[in-house]
Amino acid sequence: MDESAHFAGLDIGGTTVKAALLNGIGRQVGEGVELRSHGSDGYKATFKQLHLALETICSNNSVELSTIAAVGIDVPAPSSNGVIWGQANLNEDWVGTNIRDEFSKEIHRPCYMTNDGNAAAYGEWILRPGHDGPLLFVAPGTGLGGGFVLGKGQLYEGCNGLAMELGAISVPFREEDGSLPECAGKGPGSLEAWVSLVALRRRLELELSKDENKEHPLAKSEISILEKAFQLRDYCEKEDPLARSIFEQQAHILGWAMGDQSSELDPGLIVIGGGLAETNFRDWYLDHVRAGFEERAPAFYVNSPIPPHGVTTRFDWAIGGDYAAAIGVAHKAIEII
Repeated sequence: MDESAHFAGLDIGGTTVKAALLNGIGRQVGEGVELRSHGSDGYKATFKQLHLALETICSNNSVELSTIAAVGIDVPAPSSNGVIWGQANLNEDWVGTNIRDEFSKEIHRPCYMTNDGNAAAYGEWILRPGHDGPLLFVAPGTGLGGGFVLGKGQLYEGCNGLAMELGAISVPFREEDGSLPECAGKGPGSLEAWVSLVALRRRLELELSKDENKEHPLAKSEISILEKAFQLRDYCEKEDPLARSIFEQQAHILGWAMGDQSSELDPGLIVIGGGLAETNFRDWYLDHVRAGFEERAPAFYVNSPIPPHGVTTRFDWAIGGDYAAAIGVAHKAIEII
């Protein structure tokens, strides 16, 4: 490997592009860069932003653009072998387009591409140099993403690159009226219908409609239910009982689902990403995740039955922040050279 070479990671979101830069031995160079993605304006508009992100991060770190040997890309949509399979929150012209190959032609360099959950999972694995075992990553956000890294750093993407769509797995929880909550594209009773911003919005609307909560400040507020859902985290940080009850339910169901996944994957380490990692109630939240996990997982996925009965599945918060995915695909770009 030419140590003068550099590798870039481009994390494409619905609204932003985040870029990270690595040197030839895989060390991050400088700080990341964030720009608008214009994903809803079509992939060609986003390509312009990707070019700008590459130019900006190189300029900021006094690196010649010509030294970029390969680029990693991640997208917020299902894709297979570089081709986008679902629109998600992108423009319809993304669907059916080989984004990896098209961008590779524009920059005259090889490109690696995966989805954002896989990218963040790999970034979190890379950022833990003392850990070489498996890592299961789950990130509650607007939706629910995830990824799985096998031991020794092998990213598991499945036959078509579509593995670990954790938001689509089914959980047996029901609303108070016995119905299964719906979530677009994921089916009734999906995990994403319980653990996501979409789920918080639905749950909050149901709770605020009850007489017992009619005096709550959010019930009296004139802002939209979406804005109220965004504020719920602030209320939870202040130990508001309603907010705490909603997040406690979410944490329990997330933990239950991870217990189910552990029976299949035996990950040993489960990392939780998303904005919850930055809250002051994250330890409280994680306690309820563990409680849900212990309710569902067979006992030997919690502790070894053999003395000294060590913990067999650990939980941790993400450490990569906003740039874990960009770092992850930048490292994947090194592998394709």
